[in-house]
Amino acid sequence: MFQPKKVKHRKWQKGRRRQEGKSKAGTELAFGNFGLKSEGTKWITSRQIEAARKSITHYLQRGGKLWIRIFPDKPITKKGQEVPMGGGKGSVEYYAIPVKPGRVLFEVDGITEDVAKEAMRLASHKLPVKTKFIKR
Repeated sequence: MFQPKKVKHRKWQKGRRRQEGKSKAGTELAFGNFGLKSEGTKWITSRQIEAARKSITHYLQRGGKLWIRIFPDKPITKKGQEVPMGGGKGSVEYYAIPVKPGRVLFEVDGITEDVAKEAMRLASHKLPVKTKFIKR
């Protein structure tokens, strides 16, 4: 699973989950000819990225090249079960990335369009956000 090797701050503040607005960066295809683009706003965890990556590589049968355009660097904390109020912030449970509409999540190249479309469809089922298939 993806997680940062080193972080400046171990625990972050949550921040606002704003529904409005498009993604500022990573909205165009940069490496491959086909991609999977986000159409909603959600936090995507490292486990979800890994599940989508596995489904793509399994369908491609080690053919073509895959690029993962997102990296989970936001630490999400959680307090334990039946822990009373107070006692500070919980420990880091997992890492996530806040995704906005228009962000390219995955790119593939070196395969035909119909194979890429099916691989991206399988990957989209593993993600919590609505996506669409794009091509160059």
